[in-house]
Amino acid sequence: MSAAIFVGMDVAQDTVDVAVQPGTAFHLANDESGVAEAVTRLQAVQPTLIVLEATGGLEVPLAGALAAAGLPVVVINPRQVRDFARATGQLAKTDRLDAQILARFAEAIRPPVRPIPNEQTQALAALVARRRQLIEMLTAEKNRMRLAAQPIQKRVQAHITWLEKELEGINTDLTTTMHQSPAWRQKEEVLRSVPGVGPVLTTTLFANLPELGTLTRKEVAALAGVAPFPRDSGTLKGRRAIWGGRAHVRAALYMAALVATRKNPVIRTFYQRLCQAGKAKKLALTACMRKLLTILNAMVKNRTPWRVAVTQPA
Repeated sequence: MSAAIFVGMDVAQDTVDVAVQPGTAFHLANDESGVAEAVTRLQAVQPTLIVLEATGGLEVPLAGALAAAGLPVVVINPRQVRDFARATGQLAKTDRLDAQILARFAEAIRPPVRPIPNEQTQALAALVARRRQLIEMLTAEKNRMRLAAQPIQKRVQAHITWLEKELEGINTDLTTTMHQSPAWRQKEEVLRSVPGVGPVLTTTLFANLPELGTLTRKEVAALAGVAPFPRDSGTLKGRRAIWGGRAHVRAALYMAALVATRKNPVIRTFYQRLCQAGKAKKLALTACMRKLLTILNAMVKNRTPWRVAVTQPA
């Protein structure tokens, strides 16, 4: 039986550093020829696992090419790698050292391989991210308008008008992109049947949580960052708290759960029961986020609309 081989790849704007554990290291250009060479060389090695950091999208072409070639690749949160490096005493940081740390991380942690989002999902994610950026810029400009001196108010208003038109265009593009996929249209119909679920949450889930409907309720809650984790030590029983996960999904879930506590009879009853039991409103709302996500996950898995949805999915 051949020895397990683990690969770490540090992706920069122009270069890719590759570390093979155990074995060698090599350096490639981050372009089409470099990606093709990386795929060829790693196919010859037949690694057990390849780990890359999420680097703002720079890793997407490489990760997609590796996955398309049938290689086991995982894109992970950079914070996990930083924590791992500190835990192993690795304080220095270069691209070569980062690749070695990623290879050691792959060997020690062995994160599970999940499907890489396809081009359509990546395009949707880009539109969702751009919508989020426009909203942030709009909020900032509207705040500036309140304090702006008279000479520049006209310019700020002009920028606000432009941003609003851009946001309208992005919303149109999001709707068009969603309706181009029969599978997305069907899932959207299922999800939008839930009171409190709107287009922002559905597009965010499709773009940033494509695993929805394929995981257990515990797995999907952990992936979205709404699963409570214990903080116990000895006889001390600490308060449970959510941690990690996908922040953009969690933010969209928060707004949807807030609406659902007023519009959705199941979530409203659940929220009121928790508040009456003495739970803090913020804690109760977090529990509602988790319950709403659990319901949506079960509905997508079973292709069941709200009118016949079970509210206690397995």
